[in-house]
Amino acid sequence: MNVQNTESSRSVLILYGTETGNAQEAAEELGAMTERLRFATHISEMNQARPEALSSYTFTILVVSTTGQGDLPANARAFWKSLLLKKLPPTFLKGVDFAVFGLGDTSYPKFNWAARKLYKRLLQLGANDIYPTGEADQQHPEGLEATFLPWMTGFKKHLMERHPLPSGQHPIPDEEQLRPKWILQAKADFESFQTADPQGPASMPQSTSSFVDHDLRPLPGTMTATLSENQRMTPRKHWQDVRRICLTVPELVEYAPGDMIAITPKTSPADVQTFIDLMEWNQQADQAVTLVPTDTALGPSPIPGLEAYPNLTLRSLLEDYLDIKAIPRRSFFSSIAHYTDDSMQKERLLEFTNPEYIDELWDYTSRPRRSILEVLHEFDSVKIPWQHAVSVLPIIRARQFSIASGGDRKRTEDGKTQFELLVAIVKYQTVIKRIREGVCTRYLSGLQPGSTLRVQLQPGGLNSSVRQLTAATVLIGPGTGIAPLRSLLWEKAALVQAFREQNPDARPPVGPTVLLYGGRNRTADFFFEDEWEQLSKVIPLQVLTAFSRDQQQKCYVQDTIRRHFSLFFRMLHDLNGSVYICGSSGRMPQAVREALIEAFSEGGTPEQGQAYTRAQAEEYLIGMEKSGRYKQETW
Repeated sequence: MNVQNTESSRSVLILYGTETGNAQEAAEELGAMTERLRFATHISEMNQARPEALSSYTFTILVVSTTGQGDLPANARAFWKSLLLKKLPPTFLKGVDFAVFGLGDTSYPKFNWAARKLYKRLLQLGANDIYPTGEADQQHPEGLEATFLPWMTGFKKHLMERHPLPSGQHPIPDEEQLRPKWILQAKADFESFQTADPQGPASMPQSTSSFVDHDLRPLPGTMTATLSENQRMTPRKHWQDVRRICLTVPELVEYAPGDMIAITPKTSPADVQTFIDLMEWNQQADQAVTLVPTDTALGPSPIPGLEAYPNLTLRSLLEDYLDIKAIPRRSFFSSIAHYTDDSMQKERLLEFTNPEYIDELWDYTSRPRRSILEVLHEFDSVKIPWQHAVSVLPIIRARQFSIASGGDRKRTEDGKTQFELLVAIVKYQTVIKRIREGVCTRYLSGLQPGSTLRVQLQPGGLNSSVRQLTAATVLIGPGTGIAPLRSLLWEKAALVQAFREQNPDARPPVGPTVLLYGGRNRTADFFFEDEWEQLSKVIPLQVLTAFSRDQQQKCYVQDTIRRHFSLFFRMLHDLNGSVYICGSSGRMPQAVREALIEAFSEGGTPEQGQAYTRAQAEEYLIGMEKSGRYKQETW
């Protein structure tokens, strides 16, 4: 991004680093706030900016989520590396005013480390913080916005005091609509979608029960993968449908345990038609359109690669790019309030935008997982102009899935690269008795082998060296959390086999492995059970299980740790091993952490001959975290 010195005396650069889109949404909401304060506002992902550009603006806001083991997201790492150059003097960012907002998850040991590292480095380079850093927690009962909204409200007040508007000028009122930066226009020189190409760029049929789909969307940074297997792993009568999904690509692609495949789903044609009917867009739905900037647009297109999409229509845009099944954010209600003449519905929509009613917004949207489509069905007087679709509706985000394959499982017999995924199909009933389905898993569950998908390989946060892989390891993975751990086990087996081939008479220098697997029922969700015995013939592997519903007293992975204190003490203390915890980011990680602390204080005696106190046990675990021997990948 080549940022020029802005002519405006009031300008702001908002940079975001995001994995799942939350930081970008927060950045865009901050952008709307600064626009209303009449700052010329530029929003960009961090990697598109150069650090020296920050001095061109009145101030900079940096919004960043934390991923992996306290790392910055992929779209912020190049920017971060440019800040770490040793040649930079401590005055490099002198005169730069900034504020930081972090998005994190307290179930991770390194909560909001990315924001904290970024803040500290900016100060080291001479920048000046103009407002206290905010830190949101995904685990908060009311989600990220519970922290974000009060922080933004306070920051807005601070900016009005620090940068008052000239006499006679006022902020743009909340009830006044901001001009869209990008709008859709009819493409007059192109015939209708139906007469030009009945298939369009995709072939997703109206019925999505089971079909072959070829995803031809020009999604930047992706590769084409072929679905070779879509097998249900749980019994038909089991409450949860978990799939083993195999994808192959012809080229040789290297990946490591913990890496992920990101898949951008599509919206079902039936839901899109319902939305078109609600908005009364049928007349325009199959006409060719193009996305064009208005005079307020300062950055690139909000949908990267869209200009290369052949024969774009409103319908294909909704199916392939716009997420009408997303849970709406507060800013969505603010936008659609401008598109109704019903005073009662408008008043109710504006109530949801008031920070004082954040609990009501949560109860209406996040708690029942109510989608945009459902909201617009209930607020039926809202009619969004089709030209404004991209500025009102969120973009479909790629969903990340940990790769379950490693070692010999990374290649097919004919030499293709293989990615195996373990995917739980999201389908459940909410508190308002509605059936909810995950957009991505619903899409994946209906795909037949032979379908092609555009996927992106993304680095994970486990970052295991060969030395760490071959040392003593403890793997803890309830449910689909077993996926990255299976990858690690197959990788470990491949290292042992390679050593034996080169040193047939020597004993492989590999430490023991304990796999602690958690599930509900041994007969229903003990995934890859047959493989553990196969792997134990190659590597020293001990498997412990915790099936919570197979007995009257529920048993979880933390309970199994407590029954084997001495084993875990020996593995992680005496043998200086590493522990990997993968799975749900709810209560499990903290419960496992607590059980391991107990293991260090009760499972054995260090060399000095006296058992650890509770404080010493905690200190030992923190030392494991700092040295990279305690790794967590949860979602």
